[in-house]
This record gives sequence, C-alpha cells and structure tokens, in this order.
Amino acid sequence: MADEIVNVNEFQVLARQALPKMYYDFYAGGADDEHTLKKNVQEFQRIILLPRVLVDVSKIALSTNILGYTISAPIMIAPTSMHKLAHPEGELATARAAAACNTIMTLSFGASCSVEEVAASCDAVRFFQLYVYKRRDIAVNLVQRAEKSGYKAIVLTADVPRLGRREADIKNKMIVPQLKNLEGLMSTEVVSVKGSNFEAYANETIDSSLCWRDIAWLKSTTNLPILIKGILTREDAIKAMEVGAAGIIVSNHGARQLDYTPATISVLEEVVQAVGRRVPVLLDGGVRRGTDVFKALALGAQAVLVS
Repeated sequence: MADEIVNVNEFQVLARQALPKMYYDFYAGGADDEHTLKKNVQEFQRIILLPRVLVDVSKIALSTNILGYTISAPIMIAPTSMHKLAHPEGELATARAAAACNTIMTLSFGASCSVEEVAASCDAVRFFQLYVYKRRDIAVNLVQRAEKSGYKAIVLTADVPRLGRREADIKNKMIVPQLKNLEGLMSTEVVSVKGSNFEAYANETIDSSLCWRDIAWLKSTTNLPILIKGILTREDAIKAMEVGAAGIIVSNHGARQLDYTPATISVLEEVVQAVGRRVPVLLDGGVRRGTDVFKALALGAQAVLVS
C-alpha cells in the first residue's frame, strides 16, 4: 500500500494492523453471518450513475442545513462508542475533527468521554445519542446534561431491545470498560461466565419495553428536538411522524443488530416518500466513498452519517 491513504478502506486495513484483535473486531464486526454488513456496501455498488455532460460545474456548493445548522457538506459523524479503545484522546479528538470540518458530531451514549468533556473540547454543533435503560432516571439525567452542555438534538436509537448477537465479541469475550457518562450513576461491571461481557451488560440494562408511546415521555424531559435512529420501513417512518420526531435516521445499526435486515440504501427511497419532506431524513451504513454520498442524496437523504 502507498504511504498516502486515499480511501476509507485503506484506513480499515491500517486499523486491523494497529488495534488489538478484540477491539478491531468490536468496531468492524456485524451480527450473526454478517450478511447485512456486506449488503450495506454491496447495495451502494449496485446503483449506477448516469452522468450528464457539458454542464457548468465550476462553482459547486456542498453545504446543507440540518435542523437549522449549516454544515460544510452533507456528511455527519455517526454515534459510535468507546473511541478511547482506538485512540488515547477518544471522542475529544473526534469532536475537534468535526469542528475543523464544520460538521455535526453525534456523541454516543457509550462514549469514553463525558458529555461535558466533549462540550468543553471545542466549539462545534453536537447531537447526543441515547439508549433508554430500565432505569429511566439515567436517560433523564443524560438528556438534561446534554441540553445544559449545549447539545442541539437527541438521537434516540430505537433498534436495540436486545443487543445483536455479535459472534466475534462472544469469541473474544469482549469486556466493556466503565462508560464515562455513567460514572456516579451505575457500574458497567458485569460478571459473565461465558461469551461477551458487553452483551451480558447490555441485555441486563437496556429497557426492552421501550415503545412508541414512550416518545411522549422522552419529549417531556427536554426542549431539544428528537431524531429517531433505526428506521427501515415506511410504516415506522409514518409512526415516527405521528409521535413528533424532528428527524429520521435510516439505519440498521451498522448491521450490528438483526442480521438479514435490508441494506439502508435499499430502503431509503421508501422512507423518504413516506416522510414527504416534513422532517430531514438521514442515512448511515455502508457509506465508503463520495459517490455513495451522492447516491444517498439522489434518493432523498439530506445527509449521511459515517463512522
């Protein structure tokens, strides 16, 4: 490989070389047979472009507006957990990169750095991603801390009633470190005789009863707009509109939850048509190149999220 990195796939090769196997597998792996993990990329490749020629493209504006915030290009940073497993500065470095690129970072609930630390690291627009635990007071605490710290939206991840069966994590006996945002609220230490401690912890704490009627409860805890992440069908897009979502993220959780769900790009147009431009529709999963971003925009997404 040449010294100069020229695409995302080459970063993945370097990550495999640099990270301990447990951590690389945690970041890169999907659920079960990893069918959807492959499809997320392959379905982008299936879409062919038909370019028109002799059009004046000497002046191009890539900026777009998400919930009233202008970003330099339709590319945002998706919520991903535990960045310090890959870099000692963790999400602080990610936030500074987002600020330098003038885009929006969505901080993960499971971040290695707290909402307050990331807010103090730089001047950038930030959203906060939320899981709802059985202890609902934890969600309220984090949402209110995010709002107080200047975050501009809450991104509710809706596709994790239980953690997906990630076989690499099971084999590696993946251990979850203490989550920074939960310090003083609860321990993430779980004793699991076999398999992934991370899976055991998640399934012990996540509220599997969370449903559409709980969006009203969540909205009552904050003045921030709420985006719902994990939508893959027309029916759920309509439900999201009915409960007052401020935006939708078409996502299959990076293929880390339920395997054999559709690739996100393959259902994007259906969701966009159901929403009818009432709120922004964003997309994550499988985005590797600028042409992928273009394809998502052409099918109606306002921006993509990458990780």
